[in-house]
Amino acid sequence: MFHFLIEAKDRAAYLDQLKGSLVAGGDIIIATFASDGPERCSGLPVVRYDADDLHRELGKDFALMTSRKILHKTPAGNDQWFTYCHFRLSGGAHDERSV
Repeated sequence: MFHFLIEAKDRAAYLDQLKGSLVAGGDIIIATFASDGPERCSGLPVVRYDADDLHRELGKDFALMTSRKILHKTPAGNDQWFTYCHFRLSGGAHDERSV
């Protein structure tokens, strides 16, 4: 889904929600089209990322734990490269959360 956020303001709003939803030390896995993945999906433009690009986009509050580049075969038989990244929030608005 993140790769469909082509406007910087939309990505910033997504990241604000993400930071507000995770506790310090919380983990997130994000999958996006890789830097050599498709430029469009379902007729819509996308932003493509490698692990470093995505880490820069998320910012210094997130530590990149691991990343993988995965080849996905579509039902039509086409190849699409994806970047999967595991990040950990190092700080944030919520240090503890009541359950």
